[in-house]
Amino acid sequence: MIEIDGSTGEGGGQILRTSLALAMCTGQAFELSRIRAGRPKPGLMRQHLTCVNAATEVCGAQVQGAELNSQSLRFVPGPVRAGDYAFSVGTAGSCTLVLQTVWPALMLAAAPSRVKLGGGTHNPMAPPFHFLARSYAPLLCRLGAEAELVLRRLGFYPAGGGEIEALIRPARDLLQPFDLNERGALREAHAECFAPALPRSVARRELQQLGALLDWPQAQLREVATRQNEGPGNALIATLAYEHVTEVFTAFGEKGVSSEQVAQAVANELRAYEAGEAALGPHLADQWALPLALALWQRGGQASYTCTELTPHAKTNFEVIEKFLPVKFATEPMGRGWRVRASAQP
Repeated sequence: MIEIDGSTGEGGGQILRTSLALAMCTGQAFELSRIRAGRPKPGLMRQHLTCVNAATEVCGAQVQGAELNSQSLRFVPGPVRAGDYAFSVGTAGSCTLVLQTVWPALMLAAAPSRVKLGGGTHNPMAPPFHFLARSYAPLLCRLGAEAELVLRRLGFYPAGGGEIEALIRPARDLLQPFDLNERGALREAHAECFAPALPRSVARRELQQLGALLDWPQAQLREVATRQNEGPGNALIATLAYEHVTEVFTAFGEKGVSSEQVAQAVANELRAYEAGEAALGPHLADQWALPLALALWQRGGQASYTCTELTPHAKTNFEVIEKFLPVKFATEPMGRGWRVRASAQP
């Protein structure tokens, strides 16, 4: 039984999600205490509980403490079962985080799985669908883990109601770790705005502001057709597609926040990434650690990647991964960024 203090390091929900994912992958049970203890609303929120319930269904786990606001959880996994699954957060809570919880285990299963998810698809504090589809999934494909993601319906806070489908193919015998230290040449850069149930002028104004800030021509600024019943919501997204990696930058509009402020937030994040030379931005550097560690666990050896920033989220994630897998992470500063080395242990 692995014992984990949920208040250590970054202290958020990722400790729970990483623990669930790796418990399913390794068959190792864990006890998690003081879940999100430092947060304004500690314990399991609805989206965290959906992650627990989804993991329980995928592997037939024995669970204690799976209830709203619970600050402790005991999870004893059974064998992972491929199949067709449907999970709904029931609120605007992130369904992309639920997908990331079960994805690693299902890609190690013996057969394909189809997962339907309902909830928020574009939320602050969670990876938007387009980040998963353009940044995360292509790297997993290079690792040997193919998946197809489909956005059926947008879902914004506070209404939710979004729908995602994922087809996850088995990859246990295909995983091959690789180094990811360079971006390669820039192949494409564009921005798009999703603003369902809002005046079209909102999307147009945000795109024009972003274009002016980044000196991008009109051809790189795209208004996206949406359905009225997918909103109200507003997400401004910029995508930089390089030879070896694609990064996605997102800001959300809300009442009291001007179009200029939304565009400025995207521009600031994008410029911070462009100013460095490392391959991965801060969010991808955090999320790439788990699938890479699984590949090293399966194949042995070592691999490295560079990132523009090492967040507390990432450092905490490294620590949790090391509790479940015989993999060690080492970091070193490198110019305007960091190099992360992960190595399988004998």
